[in-house]
Amino acid sequence: MNKNILSIFFLAILLSCNINNSTKNVDAESSSTWTTKIQYPEETHLKNIKQLTFGGDNAEAYFSFNDAKLVFQSNYSEWDLDCDQIFVTDINNYNMRNEMPNKVSTGLGRTTCAYFMPGDTSIVYASTHLQDAQCPHVPERTDGKYVWPIYDSYDIFVSDLNGKIIKQLTKEKGYDAEATVSPNGDKIVFTSDRSGDLELYTMNIDGSNVQQVTYELGYDGGAFFSPDGKKLIFRSSRPKTNQEITEYKELLLKGLVKPTEMELYICDVDGENLKRITNLGKANWAPFFHPSGKKVIFSSNHKSERGFPFNLFMINIDGSELKQITYDETFDAFPMFSFKGDKLVFSSNRNNGGTRATNLFIADWVE
Repeated sequence: MNKNILSIFFLAILLSCNINNSTKNVDAESSSTWTTKIQYPEETHLKNIKQLTFGGDNAEAYFSFNDAKLVFQSNYSEWDLDCDQIFVTDINNYNMRNEMPNKVSTGLGRTTCAYFMPGDTSIVYASTHLQDAQCPHVPERTDGKYVWPIYDSYDIFVSDLNGKIIKQLTKEKGYDAEATVSPNGDKIVFTSDRSGDLELYTMNIDGSNVQQVTYELGYDGGAFFSPDGKKLIFRSSRPKTNQEITEYKELLLKGLVKPTEMELYICDVDGENLKRITNLGKANWAPFFHPSGKKVIFSSNHKSERGFPFNLFMINIDGSELKQITYDETFDAFPMFSFKGDKLVFSSNRNNGGTRATNLFIADWVE
């Protein structure tokens, strides 16, 4: 998944959003109103919500196979970070307000999209550090439009939990990132532009047997396996009109994509039986399978008038029975169920003291 959306969407939200909540305080530093809530009454599927981080942009938190740990990325300046790096922590670590968790990336370049490997003694993630030890440039608006950077310096690596890189899995020229691992522990799915477009690929857990999964023009990314490892859920922005196609191709040549229109698709691991399951408009993204394999939880702003809020929704894999799960007034995204299916971790702007911080929250899941 691509966490560059955070900086883009949050800037828009903070510049234009007047947050109204039942419980308000005034942040002396920002002079803005903010809510002290970490749970809303309508969030009946969530219980015992706990806040894990307390500053910076923290996102893409994913459970270890044994559900005991989380891996996530953060750019929290108090941890002496200039851009995103990868961390691992116990799911019950509520002390990250005072103590930095275990950093498992190199500390060089920008990193993204970490996931535990089978056995929980190593992780896979993407990094730009081989090209430049410094953080890559973050683009501003292009012709007044929000864009994501597609850094051609991203490659996918395996690291142990002490931060030592064990293996480089991708060496193709261009963007290779957004890797996640099958629950069966045998395959990795990732996004690459090696074909000239942003498509999904799978590879064996050791990096061998790379297979292209999608072929249609557009940005296919943020893919996850179903619980049985047989299907993929992903988000895609697929241009249709001549104008959309031209704009997409021109931006991609500059290493950019526009993330404002995305829908969810499902297919078999080999790309067969491809089906679009949302037709909601705006940005529908960060999907993850419900433990049953019959539903998908995802983030969407389709109900918004001005681009926000983003909330979590659930939908059947046949596109029926859409249901809202979270109700924060700014941003909820990056949900993941534990392997046992009893917990949900996600990122949110709730309870951030009127700052731009996006923090991690973990909750018990209630059916």
